[in-house]
Amino acid sequence: MDRATAPPPEPSREERRHGAAAPEILVVDDNHDAADSLAMLLELNGYRVGVAYDGGQALAAAAAKPPAAIVLDLALPDITGYDVARRLRALPAFRETLIVALTGFGHDEARRLVREAGIDHHLVKPVDLPVLLGLLAQGTAPGFERSTP
Repeated sequence: MDRATAPPPEPSREERRHGAAAPEILVVDDNHDAADSLAMLLELNGYRVGVAYDGGQALAAAAAKPPAAIVLDLALPDITGYDVARRLRALPAFRETLIVALTGFGHDEARRLVREAGIDHHLVKPVDLPVLLGLLAQGTAPGFERSTP
């Protein structure tokens, strides 16, 4: 069978779930096992995923290839997740990017700081995967507009 008559390739799981280009998610966590495990779960759910293990890597990865969403630990060894979010929100390319804090910090002060840093959602570890997937699906959909916290 030549190219002209060959059937089109079967769409990938990512393409079936999200269209031609699956959204890119950046997972940021200094716990390598946690970051890699979450990345694998997100990939199994049709996302393309990048991983950073500290704030500096997160800023560099986001600048090199702006993601549709960021899942961000707050307790990073070099730059706090709050500061990562503030720095990204200061850049026009990241003003509408969905940012979800996934952290061990569940107290009221952490929630206040999350809002002030411009983070859209605050989830406490361990991750409730269906909740996270729902937020990502909503926040990476075409036409998503971030509401100012």
